[in-house]
Amino acid sequence: MKRFYKQVTVAAQEGAGTDGGWRVLLDGRGIKTAAGNEQIVPSRPLAEALAREWEGQGETIDPTGFKFRDLADYAIDVISGEREEVLAALAAYAETDTLCYRADPDEPLHRRQIELWEPVVRAAEQRFDVHFTRISGIIHKPQPPATLERLRALLATHDPFTLAALRVLASLSASLTVALLAIVPDADTQALWAAASLEEEWQADLWGRDAEAEERRERRAADFASAVEFARLATAACDSPGCRAGQ
Repeated sequence: MKRFYKQVTVAAQEGAGTDGGWRVLLDGRGIKTAAGNEQIVPSRPLAEALAREWEGQGETIDPTGFKFRDLADYAIDVISGEREEVLAALAAYAETDTLCYRADPDEPLHRRQIELWEPVVRAAEQRFDVHFTRISGIIHKPQPPATLERLRALLATHDPFTLAALRVLASLSASLTVALLAIVPDADTQALWAAASLEEEWQADLWGRDAEAEERRERRAADFASAVEFARLATAACDSPGCRAGQ
């Protein structure tokens, strides 16, 4: 698609029938989501990041250059209408959190998992006031009901835009603990991604690396970083009532 606009601006969204918020304007016209809804976001920093995506396009629009826009659309089009389903999908990651499933203690991988994973799990336990069951091997063991209930309640406090970021983070890391810790202010996201990608990196070191797999890992790391930044921008300044949970 050819670029069809010249000027990109950001404006506060106000007026009857709205909750306020911010939006991107292309030549003075507001953007709509993929489903045709008004793309109104809760903070000016996020709107400005969305605007930079549009400003950065060349003569031909590259759809892959809209990571923040796609997350915003997901928050508005999907999460706002299917909130309970999204919360259930996120909570499911707690039941099979990758960081709780370790190799057998006599395997070298187990030592590396303890080194990278245990600090993350302990940090989550302390911050979120929960306890996780650690498992060696692949046999599933349930997490304590109190832990699952606490994490479900925690997820329910987040607004649709943060939930959109969490959905990406949990999917990339196969871990709700990593996802939740990644959106904490001043989180060590590099350490969290190192923990999330441990097994993939271990296999690459063991069997060798190739350019295609390395490119895939780089894309996944970039997507993780983008989701963290999206969550940070969305909550950088909650300028509208729509930033509150459940709206």
